[in-house]
Amino acid sequence: MKVRYLSFFSFLICIMLIFNSFIIVSNAVDFDINAKAALLMDKGSGTVIYEKNAHDKLPPASLTKVMTMLLVMEALETKMITLEDKVLISERAASMGGSQLFLEPGEEKTVEDLMKGIAVASANDGCVAIGEHVSGTEELFIKRMNERAMELGMNNTQFMNPSGLPQEGHYSTAYDIALMSRELLKYPKVHDWLTIWMSTMKVGLPHKKQTTLELTNTNKLIRTYPGANGIKTGYTSDAKYCLSSSATKNGLTLISVILGSPTSDIRFAEAKKLFNYGYATYSSVPIAKKNQIVEELTVEKGKETKINVVAKEDLSALVKKGEEKTVEKEIVLVKVLKAPLQKSQKVGEIIITKDGQELGRVDIITEKAVLSASFLDIFGRILSKTMQ
Repeated sequence: MKVRYLSFFSFLICIMLIFNSFIIVSNAVDFDINAKAALLMDKGSGTVIYEKNAHDKLPPASLTKVMTMLLVMEALETKMITLEDKVLISERAASMGGSQLFLEPGEEKTVEDLMKGIAVASANDGCVAIGEHVSGTEELFIKRMNERAMELGMNNTQFMNPSGLPQEGHYSTAYDIALMSRELLKYPKVHDWLTIWMSTMKVGLPHKKQTTLELTNTNKLIRTYPGANGIKTGYTSDAKYCLSSSATKNGLTLISVILGSPTSDIRFAEAKKLFNYGYATYSSVPIAKKNQIVEELTVEKGKETKINVVAKEDLSALVKKGEEKTVEKEIVLVKVLKAPLQKSQKVGEIIITKDGQELGRVDIITEKAVLSASFLDIFGRILSKTMQ
């Protein structure tokens, strides 16, 4: 491991990431996937392992709900909403067709209920209801979906609704779906719903006879593939059978996307084929965990003289099996920290390389804020040293 100190940072160190955020390991793979488009991505690094027509614009059906769930998880993280919030079901939400919870206008459901309904039962009515709760109106929620898509680099996606029901101008790609799936999986809580196989939910107005609805996950991989832990199925007559799935084995989490497969069974079989190829060929080398302490640094002229700096996100390297020891890690840090410092202020980077090629990097940030020292603080320190 190398440690290097710099006195300042330039935006130039980010140019490579801006223009080439994700590495494609190999396109020359000797098998085909029975679908219009497909992709296999390493969740840790964002590396694309396999792709077929990955940037073709296609109807995503209910894979749209990955973005809906992502916006809910982000709203929960920022405390805009809570899982216990009561969501009033509108006429609009209750009018949704297709897969649904059969919610009634005026009924109340918690955010957690709706997330379970979306993840397990692919509830179109739940998508509209939760979108209205997060953004105020369905239209504003859809606007935010498209804004978030652009922020994630989903350049070939346009959402027209939060559920994936057929609508002109509603499209995405295998690559873009992998990007938003990867972002969703940064929230471990979501697996509480994605991995439910069977459950129940009471629906209907309390002053009327309520119905106990049986919920069964349409993602068969949850039961049939070891390590499977998400994400979402989809089907319309136009989109055919779609699937964004994830699995974790030996610390390696892979995301498989299948679009336009001819049958339900084939989409699951093709996803398994992608996973099997990925796990037979690659290993993940963990480098840093989110909020892991990297080093303790000295702070000049601060109320505190020392501060921990931590990794902003998880960082790992994807390598061919047997090449794990060829990965090199370099830590680049600002040499001198001067107060005041903000919480989560960037002070360096961890960079990982293999054979001279960069595999990834993550920011190193301050663990907390540090205020400037007052005159009394500085005087007290001087006095303390003279008395030693």
